[in-house]
Amino acid sequence: MANEIQYTYQEDNLVRSEPNKYKEEELRSTEVVINLGPQHPSTHGVLRLEVLADGEMIKEVVPHLGYLHRCFEKHAESLPYNQIIPYVDRMDYLAAMNSEHAYAMGVEKMLGIEDKIPKRVEFIRVLVAELNRLASHFVAVGTYAMDIGAFTPFFWMMRDREHIQRMLEWVSGARMLYNYIWIGGLFYDLPVGFEERCQQYIRYLKPKLKELEDLIINNKIFVERTANVGVLPRDLAINYGVTGPMLRASGLRLDLRKVDGYSVYPELDFDIPIGEGKMGTQGDCWDRTYVRVLEIHESVKIIEQCLERLTSDHKRTRDFDPQQVVPKKIRPKAGDFYIRAENPKGELGFFFRADGKSDIPYRCKARACSFVNLSVISEIARGSLIADLVAILGSIDIVLGEVDR
Repeated sequence: MANEIQYTYQEDNLVRSEPNKYKEEELRSTEVVINLGPQHPSTHGVLRLEVLADGEMIKEVVPHLGYLHRCFEKHAESLPYNQIIPYVDRMDYLAAMNSEHAYAMGVEKMLGIEDKIPKRVEFIRVLVAELNRLASHFVAVGTYAMDIGAFTPFFWMMRDREHIQRMLEWVSGARMLYNYIWIGGLFYDLPVGFEERCQQYIRYLKPKLKELEDLIINNKIFVERTANVGVLPRDLAINYGVTGPMLRASGLRLDLRKVDGYSVYPELDFDIPIGEGKMGTQGDCWDRTYVRVLEIHESVKIIEQCLERLTSDHKRTRDFDPQQVVPKKIRPKAGDFYIRAENPKGELGFFFRADGKSDIPYRCKARACSFVNLSVISEIARGSLIADLVAILGSIDIVLGEVDR
């Protein structure tokens, strides 16, 4: 046909579209470049790792990002503050309640209404955020066990997480992307009977956590695959800006719920677990998983205290309105502002720049903990075996929706 399009193959197409850091002509005779991903099921999303290996030994790991870029920060420059919340949900989509909590607190402090939020609203926020923290850690521990080669823990974690998903769907109408925590309040009060259902779930969960520790944490095969692997020293973690369970596993007892004391966390009693190197070296893959399991126990303690306060001091009343402080017009004063909060994976921060004239932020920059934590992989994987790379990556616990944003 005269109008038929002719396609010609160009050898440099791949090089121009996604260049490797290491060129073939630069490699030594014993070195090889291996691409792990972006379709590999163990990479926890569309992430490509360019691995420079000398035999079985890793010499360098280069993460290649951008396969899931969703333009969150650009979207935020064209939407009013309250309409950005659904986009915040989609960054760390496994911990949307926690992300909403951080974002809403930031805008409330810009408006100067953080002291006007009713206590019942604050306790509900912490309750749903800690439930979501449990769900996020269940995915982290379950998928990590599957990375190592154990399928049963994954199914058990998904079973227990499903109860949380159904409760959060009961609260907000959505299983994962909630849009429940609004600026100045909540979408709606807790459904009638939610506190009792939540208490039943906690009673069900406690004995299951003991089974989890026996099945994973103290499992001989799991210990041998993760102890002394991917060791992250404390000073290196600090220099890279690593936060969350990864930082605490390296021995630094830093948790923004305690350090910054936001919301009603100062009124609650809970501990900050750190890695102790019980099975290997402090800051190794086993320690990171161990800290997440201990944090599950602490979140259970927080949930119990929130339920006790919500059924006693701050119980539901007929005239309670969770939207009584929600502003009709959100127009902060001109200036810059940064808010941070403790997400399941680390410090989630939002930098706002307001011009004082519009209800649309001039700039909304997200400080994503998954992105920062992933940046240290080249340091902790260097000198390891290729077989250990998946174990190291899984212990970081990343979500690509937050890495690429």
